[in-house]
Amino acid sequence: MPDLHALCCGRLRFDRSVFFPGEAPGALATVPVPAWLVRHPKGILLFDTGIECAAAADPVGVLGKGISSTFAMAGAAHENPVDQLALLGLRPEDITHVVNSHLHFDHCGCNALFTRARFLVQRAEMVAARAAPRVYPARAWDHALDYQLIEGEHDVFGDGTVLLLPTPGHTPGHQSMRVQVARDACFIATADACYSEEHLQRDLLPGAVWQADTMRESMQRLRRWGEQAGTTLLFGHDAAQFARLGPAHKPLL
Repeated sequence: MPDLHALCCGRLRFDRSVFFPGEAPGALATVPVPAWLVRHPKGILLFDTGIECAAAADPVGVLGKGISSTFAMAGAAHENPVDQLALLGLRPEDITHVVNSHLHFDHCGCNALFTRARFLVQRAEMVAARAAPRVYPARAWDHALDYQLIEGEHDVFGDGTVLLLPTPGHTPGHQSMRVQVARDACFIATADACYSEEHLQRDLLPGAVWQADTMRESMQRLRRWGEQAGTTLLFGHDAAQFARLGPAHKPLL
């Protein structure tokens, strides 16, 4: 069975009403930007690559005025893919597979570091990213990388232990990941299909939504999966849950 590790690849500080529409503005929230490292006998997979490292020093230049006016970079110096991988004795060139849940700046910002990896992206997501006018900043994802476009559910290693699950709605081609770490235990990394446990409990959508009805359907699927025995949902930006997961060098179980 594969091992699964939680990596912190940045943190964002912003007005809480961005994630929780309807709340009065003025309260700040700080959330992690996770990536998930899977060690499998057939390869080493990274699910999402976080925020581009240079954004901490030059947020406007890297992310643009729109994003940087909403989100402040709040991660510690070591909260980036390179340093987080080093905790596991790994370098970017050791990664054989990268999965982008979607192509927003905080989920593919360090794609360019993984030049030896095969990138697995839903075709619908790449079509949306390449469409004109471009709404996804090309700097994060538009590189000469080995992108493999997939459609629908995808068994990464062919043994059912690492499955990519379409969960559209936040974006057209959003996907989550299910990892079977033991016979009776699995984790589902929701990414932005569900930002936090609070969003799931309140059936609440964030401000950034491609199609609200589609995202609600994906959240309901995640809810049903999470209710299955032995299944734990790992939410996309849940500060309280992430703090409970422990250090990156220890596998989740």
